[in-house]
Amino acid sequence: MPTLKRIREQQNLTQEELSEKSGISVRTIQRIEAGTLPKGYTLKTLAKVLEIQESELLDKNTKTETIGGEKAEAKQESVAIDYSKIKLVNLSSLLFVVLPPLNILVPLLLASILKQKNPLVKQIVSVQILWTILAPIVFMLGIFLKLGGKFTLGLIICIVLSNLFIILRNAAEIDRHQKLYFKLKFNML
Repeated sequence: MPTLKRIREQQNLTQEELSEKSGISVRTIQRIEAGTLPKGYTLKTLAKVLEIQESELLDKNTKTETIGGEKAEAKQESVAIDYSKIKLVNLSSLLFVVLPPLNILVPLLLASILKQKNPLVKQIVSVQILWTILAPIVFMLGIFLKLGGKFTLGLIICIVLSNLFIILRNAAEIDRHQKLYFKLKFNML
């Protein structure tokens, strides 16, 4: 059974009732239940109205196959989101916070080994990529201002501590709410 239909029925809603609550047309809801993946505003709105994570609507753990003219549901190979593994991927950046290329490569490698290729992992790596781009820029601006050696050392410490804070705050949010506290509105992967 398609995910949206299953969740809608669990909440005892008809397509029309879900349409009224969400402001999304019945036709769009029918398309999603038929297999079209919701995106953007539609995804956010449905998740909010149904009080679920957006990732739950994107979960393709079943697909419909036609066998001898009849529809049959079969489990599709999909990797379940394991938040403890995602937290481990996030925390793996800590070890390499002073070696910027590794704070990206190690989480990617670990995610691949742990078979955790999902939007949360992509966001974790995207945040590290953005930090890796911005940290040297901020450092170079600090050097160009020529405020002295103590300022430069303080700036380096602040840059490293900012990434430590981002990683630890995201780890806490993964524990509490299975989402990231610091995330981007776009994906760099």
